[in-house]
Amino acid sequence: MADFKRWKEQRLSRADGSRKGSVDEPIAGIVRLLNGRDSFCTTSSCSGRVVVLEQPPLPPRAEATTGFEIQKQNCTWLMVTHQICTIENVLTALQKATDDAIFKFEPFVLHVQCQDLQDAQLLHKVAIEAGFRNSGITVGRKGKIMMAVRSTHCLEVPLSRKGKLMVSEEYVDFVVQVANQKMEENWKRIDRFYSSLQLALESRDHSVSSPLEEKEANNTMDSYRRQIKSKGTEKDGECTSPGKNRGLESEDETENSLGVFH
Repeated sequence: MADFKRWKEQRLSRADGSRKGSVDEPIAGIVRLLNGRDSFCTTSSCSGRVVVLEQPPLPPRAEATTGFEIQKQNCTWLMVTHQICTIENVLTALQKATDDAIFKFEPFVLHVQCQDLQDAQLLHKVAIEAGFRNSGITVGRKGKIMMAVRSTHCLEVPLSRKGKLMVSEEYVDFVVQVANQKMEENWKRIDRFYSSLQLALESRDHSVSSPLEEKEANNTMDSYRRQIKSKGTEKDGECTSPGKNRGLESEDETENSLGVFH
């Protein structure tokens, strides 16, 4: 637990290394909620976005050897928005392309390191119920537990090749409308996830604290009973044993007076 706490403090003290440099506003509440708990630490996130990116084609052999990450590094971002977009936005971005251009919608994604497996399972349950059905848990070799909130609610369409638009503007308008519908559905799922997460964490806190509160109350009651039996009852400055004074409370009356601790 101490190692996780130290790692979390170091992680959250770093500058935001994302392209934007800050958490997207639609999910800022979720990030604050999780990082405000000892058991969670968010590592990366995106509220969902519509992008147009330019991607130079790779030679067939290079594509098989370099992999997706190298290909991704060579991309040029022509347009990025976390809001609803318009066909004018997309067409303006496409005019800048000199290589292959792709139009994409990417839904909400959130990566969270969890202290215990039970914490990750709680997040996973909430994510699945909110509609993020591609979510999953991974456990590293050293026991690092990561929970990823993801969905298959995506869209990826090639629009131009070597700078030339390969589809009609009518089709571009169509895919923009599809992406906007997906964005609106994405926001609904985020809202469901946030609300369900709040309820799940509150429910867990209550279930954890209640037994402790009951144990403390029982300990207080037992301690009070022992005090009565060992010291007797003080009367007019005189300590007397319960069995020697008829003026003392009966056993039933004593139990009733202690009932406040149950």
